[in-house]
Amino acid sequence: MPSHFRDFVRELKSNPQQLNFSAASHSGNQSPMPNRSWSENLGRLLNGGRGCFSILWLFEARLKGCSLGTGVKCSGRPLISVARESRLIIGDGVSINSALRSNPLGCFQPSVLRTLSSRSELVLASRVGISAAVICAAVSIHIGEGTILGSGAMILDNDFHHPAENFSWGCDPAREARPVSIGRGVFIGARAIVLKGVTIGDRAIIGAGTVVTRDVPARHLAVGNPVQIKPWLSAPTVE
Repeated sequence: MPSHFRDFVRELKSNPQQLNFSAASHSGNQSPMPNRSWSENLGRLLNGGRGCFSILWLFEARLKGCSLGTGVKCSGRPLISVARESRLIIGDGVSINSALRSNPLGCFQPSVLRTLSSRSELVLASRVGISAAVICAAVSIHIGEGTILGSGAMILDNDFHHPAENFSWGCDPAREARPVSIGRGVFIGARAIVLKGVTIGDRAIIGAGTVVTRDVPARHLAVGNPVQIKPWLSAPTVE
């Protein structure tokens, strides 16, 4: 049980009046002001509950074949699938947000992590953070340490479908898939999409809603659709 959840339960036992929702007592006198509002205490209780469930979601990820580092956190249950003979590696201190309230913009869906074919590889290096993001690897996706993905961002190294006979569509994600490599300390904004074959350098910024179809050099800013790339003049030098 997370320490902040234990602290909350201990505090509640010592001062049960904190869950008195009424504005006044039966005598008509104003109730004493609690140390914290009931809504704040409820929020703390729910956060503690999510911390407990995080252990369950991580256990599920291990059962599905994920390799997990230390200090990985799941807020809400992500969608994870690992194809046979593929690798899904989640590094130390990675944060995966899927719960609705786990991101200031809200998570409209769970985060999705999938390897789609044999010998494919999906790697989240240490301290990567994602919220309601979709990352699907049919050949290779590597995301460098400290990179964060905004709510609803997508990284795909494949087209999922290809034209087939009789005006139908075939489903072979590995067909014509190309690796995606994202450097260290990159920021990928909400609803941005990174498509197959793209390399993004260290400390690059991808603006919200951008569709990235070509490489972005280190310390550059990519915005728009079609994407426009220019130097990030205020890029920090601290690593």
